[in-house]
Amino acid sequence: MSQPSTLASLRRPALLLVGVLLVQLAFIASYVGAFHSPDPQDVPVAVVAPAGASSGTARDTARSLDALEGHPLDASVVADEATARDRLHDREVAGVLLLGRDGDELLVASADGAAQSQAVETVVGQVSEARQRELTTTDVIPAGDGDARGLSAFYLAVGWVVGGYLAASVLGITAGTRLPSLRRAGVRIAGMVGYSLLSGIGGAWVAGPWLGALDHGFWSLAAFGSLLVLAVGVATLALETWLGLVGIAAAIVLFVVLGNPSAGGAYPASLLPPFFGMIGPWLPPGAGTSAIRGIVYFDGAGVGHSVLVLGLWLVAGLALVLAGTWAGRARDDA
Repeated sequence: MSQPSTLASLRRPALLLVGVLLVQLAFIASYVGAFHSPDPQDVPVAVVAPAGASSGTARDTARSLDALEGHPLDASVVADEATARDRLHDREVAGVLLLGRDGDELLVASADGAAQSQAVETVVGQVSEARQRELTTTDVIPAGDGDARGLSAFYLAVGWVVGGYLAASVLGITAGTRLPSLRRAGVRIAGMVGYSLLSGIGGAWVAGPWLGALDHGFWSLAAFGSLLVLAVGVATLALETWLGLVGIAAAIVLFVVLGNPSAGGAYPASLLPPFFGMIGPWLPPGAGTSAIRGIVYFDGAGVGHSVLVLGLWLVAGLALVLAGTWAGRARDDA
């Protein structure tokens, strides 16, 4: 009788280890798959004709950029330099090519991702060299002195995301993943709200006043960070409500295995494989990274989309928590 009981006692740890192994391999596949060969795809670039010249030169240049093998750039002609600069500031394009009579100038904004700016500079530089045109590059919206390569936004977003799902995981492990009543569900959600407010303010303070990495828009960052933590935390609570402790693993897969490599930190969506480029803006790490950069460097450009994405995660999470609690009570009453 002792042997079967011993085997039964080993079954659960073995299954858990298999689950951990699968998550680990998924983590490796996701990160290596996303980052092993960054390749620009359809990066938007604006082309402006020389002052006083017809737009024919700009159209020809745009066509030559669009015709490059692999289609790394998506070039469009813009009427004037002011309009092109506005599009760069609004994050509608990743570069502006100002054609001149004696040479050309490329405007980039490395604050939105140094890798993307470098990719645009490399591709446009190769075209200019082939055409025997001199090219100078100007970084008109650089990352701050304390924000090396513009990565601080990504690390802050990841920190907030990790805090959100860890807080919800701790509550699930210590107090149980099952919520026996709507009152208990409300208490747990209220706890996540309090934690999120402290996390948002604390993260903004660490990245801003303390370290000087992101030194603009403190309260906007704090408010957005609170929303990010709350959305991730409530989504994790929802997964725990329906899946138990397996919900924690599901949260890790969503927010770490899939979310981090697609977030636009080391490489933006335009340099990632299509799958990661597609899902990144709709997952909290990607929405967070984009919004933080928008708040700090671009006067809020692009933040609205990120707020909408996190709002959808939050509303869906709340609905699933309440539905799961109601379903559990119905089963108990049956």
